[in-house]
Formats: sequence, structure tokens, C-alpha cells
Amino acid sequence: MAPIDGANPQVTTPAGQPPAWGRTDRNRLLIWVGIALLAPAPFLFAAHLRAGRASSLDTVQTELPAKAVAVFFVLLATWIVSRMEKRPLSDYGIPMGQALGMRFWEGSVWGFAMLSAILLVLRASGYFRMDSVALTGSAVFRFALAWAVTFLAVSWSEEFAFRGYWLFSFSRRMGFWRGALLISVVFGAAHLPNPGENALGILQVIEFGLLMCLTLRRTGNLWFAVGFHGAWDWAETYFYGTPNSGLLGAGRFLNSSVQGPTWLTGGSAGPEGSVLTLLTLVLVALLIHFRFPRAVYPDRPV
Repeated sequence: MAPIDGANPQVTTPAGQPPAWGRTDRNRLLIWVGIALLAPAPFLFAAHLRAGRASSLDTVQTELPAKAVAVFFVLLATWIVSRMEKRPLSDYGIPMGQALGMRFWEGSVWGFAMLSAILLVLRASGYFRMDSVALTGSAVFRFALAWAVTFLAVSWSEEFAFRGYWLFSFSRRMGFWRGALLISVVFGAAHLPNPGENALGILQVIEFGLLMCLTLRRTGNLWFAVGFHGAWDWAETYFYGTPNSGLLGAGRFLNSSVQGPTWLTGGSAGPEGSVLTLLTLVLVALLIHFRFPRAVYPDRPV
């Protein structure tokens, strides 16, 4: 049976059948989960306590160290299982030689442009306002750089954790899109503790996760997704000063506000909680389909 989406048949198992999930495979996945997800948990929990997440305020001082720790552990875990499986990191969508290359910058342009388009529509409709410039002088550039580094760490940690080895492992057993749906639901559930989040916001996170899976499927690696994810968050938190998954950033460039129904404006969740964002991400998926028409990442990796 031919692989779906035109993927290379040499990277699928005979007759398209998934490999057996043996004890060795389960042990490798448990090792990865233990190092990538469980080991940094105490550090992340401590950072959340210091941040006072009940206030719905996000700061560079708390977010950057926590995400830097998360990046370290997820890369360490992925490197360890890559040595165990005798695979290059590129098999998991992480070719380090292409870090911050052309795909990353293209994804960054897409991420900033798509978030801007959503807010432009809300502004033209009278539901979104840019009230004032919150920063002056050198603070504009200092916070712009600080938040850029922070969201680079956020995108690295979340993309490598949810769309790296974990997705690769599930794709081998259940196919790419079933694995992508499962991982994206877990990705959405991970945002549930954020104060100010709402049901539409969580649904958008799941849809966003599936979109990032699509970019992996069509480009063959995670660098476009890393750029898109980081620029989207940077535009929300720093540039436009809107809540990001229910969290409002300290040190934002603009003070902005919304008025109107929550289902349209996103309310306390920010633009991610708007039905307009759900529709926009469908349009983005269509554009990605035309921009990258051929599947590169296999449906069932060997």
C-alpha cells in the first residue's frame, strides 16, 4: 500500500504496516518522557510559583530561565534516544545544521503576518484598539530582544517536545496524522492551567498544534514551525501587547484593548480565543498546502 500524501515509500514499513511496539521501543519512549518532560517539571513549577501565575502576568525574568531549562532537557532527551536508535536528529525533524536558516525566517514572517492579519480585521471592525505606546527609548529594543530570545526558547521547547521525537514515535505505530491529533490534544491540555484561558483558546491551541504538524509534514523539519510559533507569540505578547493564552506580558511595546463579544475578541485569552483565529488557521493551512505541495516527512517512519 502506498504511503499517503506522496511520501517516500522507502521510509515506510513493508505493506504499510506499523512496526510492533516492543519492550525496547517502550523503554526508549519512557526514557525520553522522563528526561524531556518529567525532569524539568520541578524547575518549571518553581518558575510558575515565582511568576505568580494567578496574576495572569508573564515576565522575561521568569519565562526565559524556565524555557531555557525545558530546551536543555528536551534536546538532551532527544539526543540520548537518537544515540540509542543510531539515528540523526534530522529523523525527528531537528536538523541542527539548518537552525535559524531560511525555513526559520520564512516561518517567522508567516507567524507575524498571520497574527497581524487577525488583529487588523478586529481593528477594522472596531473590536480591537491600539491605545498607546508603552515603552520609550532604549527599552523598546531591550524588551524586543529579550522577548524574542524568550519566545525562541518557547518555540524550541514546545516544538521539539510535541512535534519531535514524541510525534515520531507515535507516527511509527499509528501513522502521522493520528499521532499528530493525539499529540495536539495533549498540547492543548498542557495550556489548561493558564489563568484567563477559555474553551475557544484551548481549541485554537489544538488547531495550532495540528498546523505546526502540517508544516513538519510538508517541509520535513521543524524549523518553519519554530519560526512561525516564536514570531506569533512575540507579536502577541510584545509587539501588540495582547494576552497570549491568557497571559499578559510585562514590558510590551503597545498597550491595546478589546471590546465586544468574547467569542470574537478572545477576551482574557487574547486573540487565540477568537473564533476569527480558528478560521484564519484553516486559511493558513490551505496556504501551507499550496506553498509546500509535497509531503516530505514520512507517514510511518521506519
